[in-house]
Amino acid sequence: MKTKQDAVGYRKKRKPFWLTLCAVTVVLAASARAQPVTRKPRVSYLTVLSAASDSNRIEAFRRGLRDLGYMEGKNIIFDVRSTGGKTEGLRALVSEVLQNNTDVILTGGPTATRPAKQATSTIPIVMAQDNDPVGNGFVVSLARPGGNITGLSSYTTELNGKRVELLKEIVPRLARVAVLGTSTNPGNAQALKETEDAARGFSVKLQYLEVRDPKEFETAFRAAAQEHAEAILMLATPVFNFARKQFAEQAAKSRLPVIYPRTEFVEAGGLMTYGTSVPDLYRRAATYVDKIFKGAKPADLPVEQPTKFELVINLKAAKQIGLTIPPNVLARADRVIR
Repeated sequence: MKTKQDAVGYRKKRKPFWLTLCAVTVVLAASARAQPVTRKPRVSYLTVLSAASDSNRIEAFRRGLRDLGYMEGKNIIFDVRSTGGKTEGLRALVSEVLQNNTDVILTGGPTATRPAKQATSTIPIVMAQDNDPVGNGFVVSLARPGGNITGLSSYTTELNGKRVELLKEIVPRLARVAVLGTSTNPGNAQALKETEDAARGFSVKLQYLEVRDPKEFETAFRAAAQEHAEAILMLATPVFNFARKQFAEQAAKSRLPVIYPRTEFVEAGGLMTYGTSVPDLYRRAATYVDKIFKGAKPADLPVEQPTKFELVINLKAAKQIGLTIPPNVLARADRVIR
């Protein structure tokens, strides 16, 4: 039978144990508070296109991230910032992105890359696409970018030559082609020269028409008709990007076959496109982001060129202008819109 003295002794023996336990608990709690919360890296995407018209590209980039093991909300934050088609809102978006402590800025073209470049020389910028990174002044060279910008070029020299060839195939007696472009757009002069070189090989004469505003679409088509152009080749320029449907409607009224630089034009009602697969560029842009997260510097990451191209034909548009697409051309199409 335990005495009162035994109970007192027992309590005295337990006291150091409880003191030790409390001390350990306090230390562990303090240690937990001191441990930094793992921060998820953030990628901010800048674009002038609306979320709806840019959805395929955005999803391609997300797919690229997933393929590399990134899951939004778990180990990465992907932030989409769009001006909805208005270029004047880009500077404000860039300011917001910088305030959010983004780790990498992803841009959807030179229109978005330029204000990002002007705003920061330290935060890495990845170009998902750019028609002329050197000419635009974003990189020193494709092999050695030399600054905080790298990414993918959307242009290769053979594209416009292939477009002239396709026009020749769908209009067998093709002799005159009107080329629409904007001289102030970087890369326009080089693209025109390459088109001229290709046209000579097919005995096709070119008529260059300057277009700087969608209001000039109708005038350009009228000028092409007056010079008896039998087809139109569009050079890549933002002027056309913002009014794709309007241009396709004007082409249908003029009953002239047009070959475009981007699939989006054909999806908006245009006839035919042969060019770089832009969603593939966005998918590949994720690899740049991954390398930068792992410590690579943009200055040391070469700008890569397109590796995937696509021919898309819109048979509805062909029917509108009374054109029959030859079976051998249809057979080569990656996609046919019926």
